[in-house]
Amino acid sequence: MKITMKNKPLLILLLLALSMLSGCWDDNQPERMLYINGIAVDYKDGQFEVYAQIINFANIAKSDQPPGDQPQAEVGFAKGATMDEAFFELYHSVDQKIFWGHFSYLVVSEEVMNNVKLSPIIDSFIRYRETRYHIWVYTTKDPVQELLLVRPVLNKAITLSKLGDPENSFKQESFIEPVNIRKLIINMNEPSHEAFIPLIRVEENWKSIKESIKAPIISGVGVVTPDGFKGFIEEDEVRGMQWMSNEVERGEVTFQTEDGNDITMNISNLKAKVDPIVETGIVRFDIEVKLDATISLIEGDVSVEEIEQGTEKEIEKQIKDTYEAALKKDIDIYRLSEQLYRKNLKAWKQYQKKGKVDLDEDSIRKLSITIVKLKSERKSIRETIEQ
Repeated sequence: MKITMKNKPLLILLLLALSMLSGCWDDNQPERMLYINGIAVDYKDGQFEVYAQIINFANIAKSDQPPGDQPQAEVGFAKGATMDEAFFELYHSVDQKIFWGHFSYLVVSEEVMNNVKLSPIIDSFIRYRETRYHIWVYTTKDPVQELLLVRPVLNKAITLSKLGDPENSFKQESFIEPVNIRKLIINMNEPSHEAFIPLIRVEENWKSIKESIKAPIISGVGVVTPDGFKGFIEEDEVRGMQWMSNEVERGEVTFQTEDGNDITMNISNLKAKVDPIVETGIVRFDIEVKLDATISLIEGDVSVEEIEQGTEKEIEKQIKDTYEAALKKDIDIYRLSEQLYRKNLKAWKQYQKKGKVDLDEDSIRKLSITIVKLKSERKSIRETIEQ
């Protein structure tokens, strides 16, 4: 093509386009990066201590066991007066650039919960474009680094661990609902401005041919507000929470009959409904829980009525026990204030104090548990309860 004054501008634009295609100005080579999977934060002597779990994708198959004996992850440590200072100290010791786009879960210690507001810690992660709001959040009373060092049973890919992929196991046993940063922020911004973070402990309850295996176990919740920490509700005292959540897919309850027979029931299709009732200047709540129950284990002769009444009575007891344990710590464990806010805004504005309504032992006016369907998957048990 003959270059003329007419087509010279077009040629210049073409050369500029070719120069831009010849390379990438912001090129990040995957093999020259380190990938964050989990972060644990502790607080001691006025300083933040951070532990970073770096995963090796070369040793992690898509969903199967990683090849060979190479470690799937290693944990780095640094500390500083602020979170940012601690992470910059960590950067001093790494060999390659750290990529945060695969950051999966965050663990904060009991010391952090007691001494530091959680909101600035959350903000230090989500203000960067690489991180997401879907990061799972946990708290623990154990040394935080232990949670980063546990590996999945059968040495499955560490990205599929209980901490990094909690929704999978929650479908099978819906004890404490997983919480991510998005839900944490929403719950702290809405009445009663309290959020529940799963409490994890580490227990050596698995064994392989070569070694004992430590595993993370959910044992309760830590309750946080925008202003601080209200405490833990754990073990038997927290069991009522699962019967007040419509997110529950499958739960378990065991009780004894009057004759001393143990019965275990699998609970599913749970629907909890809360109706605020305002009478003579007092706010109270009617709670109705409907569910399906499947007989899992039964000993001795027992009637259908005994099974239904025993199941309903035990679930009612657990709901009340959890409510009373939370009440002692000024915790609105069932978010009753939010129910009033959504269903009777005028009354909520009249009776709320800093987003919460006053609760006492009589605030639950009525609590009814109803088994909609009672069933069994085993023919022998069906015949027993039908007699």
